[in-house]
Amino acid sequence: MSEGGAVGGPPSAGRGPRAGPPLRVLVVEDEQALRELLARQLGRRGFDVTAAGSAEEALAGPADVDVALCDLSLPGLSGIELLRRLRQRDPAPECVVLTGQATVGTAIEAMKLGAYHYLEKPVKLDELELYLRGAGDKRRLAVENRGLRAGLARQARAPALVGRSPAIEALRRTIERVAASPAPVLVEGETGTGKDLVARALHQASPRRDGPFVAINCGALSEALLENELFGHAAGAYTGATKDHPGVFEAAHGGTLFVDEVAEMSLETQKKLLRVLENGELRRLGETRARYVDVRVVAATNRSLRDLVAAGKFREDLYFRLGVLPVHTPALREHPDDLPDLVAELLERARAHYGRTVALDPAALAALQRYPWPGNVRELRNVLERAMVLAPADVVRPADLEGLLPTSAALRRPTPGPATPEAGALADGAEGRLEDVERDHIRRVLEAHGGNKTQAARALGVSLRSLYRKLERLGLKDRPAP
Repeated sequence: MSEGGAVGGPPSAGRGPRAGPPLRVLVVEDEQALRELLARQLGRRGFDVTAAGSAEEALAGPADVDVALCDLSLPGLSGIELLRRLRQRDPAPECVVLTGQATVGTAIEAMKLGAYHYLEKPVKLDELELYLRGAGDKRRLAVENRGLRAGLARQARAPALVGRSPAIEALRRTIERVAASPAPVLVEGETGTGKDLVARALHQASPRRDGPFVAINCGALSEALLENELFGHAAGAYTGATKDHPGVFEAAHGGTLFVDEVAEMSLETQKKLLRVLENGELRRLGETRARYVDVRVVAATNRSLRDLVAAGKFREDLYFRLGVLPVHTPALREHPDDLPDLVAELLERARAHYGRTVALDPAALAALQRYPWPGNVRELRNVLERAMVLAPADVVRPADLEGLLPTSAALRRPTPGPATPEAGALADGAEGRLEDVERDHIRRVLEAHGGNKTQAARALGVSLRSLYRKLERLGLKDRPAP
């Protein structure tokens, strides 16, 4: 076959150099003359060509090719087996197959294995180039999409999971082990430790990742509204119920339902939740017939359910059902070495949100590291966002943090002297007990909002019920703001 024959011929009209790196093509052809001709002609047309005379030689050659041009009639390992192995690579090249008239059936089999196209010999070079470039565009688009998905996954990464400390590594391992199971999960941890983000990570790592993820906060709803939102209602169930309303359990069918602040449920609602967990059965308000849902429940609480069971405020059977797979989210003070990574992550997110690039002065970072963060990652995020907005320059300095943290002691440089275990996170006579820091923090937030508990709860990132519980526990209940 000559270069001016079916394989050769004049260049196609309008063909010219393309932007970007040349397309990498692997030519697998046992006939030496045709192999060399293809390699020479494709090279002239701007392709980066590697040639092989057998499947074995092709598999031993470079792995980073965009398109493989394979003859199906090869000695030794067949062209079909070569195609199968090439498609197992990550990322896999696209494949264009060459076949004789007698092996069209085999070519169809190759298409079923994922080949981009097949061409019968003799082939015109213009036509071959067209399909090679189409296959190359498809492969590069797939690689670009993969990179975009990886980038989006990095952006969606939960801040609570940022870090390399033993506590965070243990949390990641727990999520990996627990995610595949359909059993309920109970996520326990302090306010602001990222329990909702752990729930999303569990969903994304589970077989239900393509199903819906639905969240509900029990502490933000009254008892009647919570039951209605969980289980739904039928038309006419109560005044104003003009049409059927499915609850979040039905909305989460086939996926994951995240029930936050589950400890705020009444005992009666807990009983109905247990029924759904046991057999997937629920009844909308005002309906007598049972409905069935397939939902994986992830519940979360910042209170000790065991203590609530002992006090008769939480059903023991529900506690054991929810606690089949417990997950603990560590407080920020349990992995302080991760704070610089968290700060970098949260600043990057804030930059994307506010459209402003702000760096953190090393002295300001040191001040943040001396503070015990009773509000955990949520409090850290709020402080960084406020500092970014309020800082007059593009660098947040210690002075810019004044008033953003509940005690100025965290902003002072530690007094030189021998390091002792009693030195703690606070200095200059400030109380180092976490409970005292939290009490001082809540007092200052209440003062900043004129004693308005609703606004203070919103600023603290907790529900109003949670704030009242904290006020009672810290001896601040019914006291006017200072």
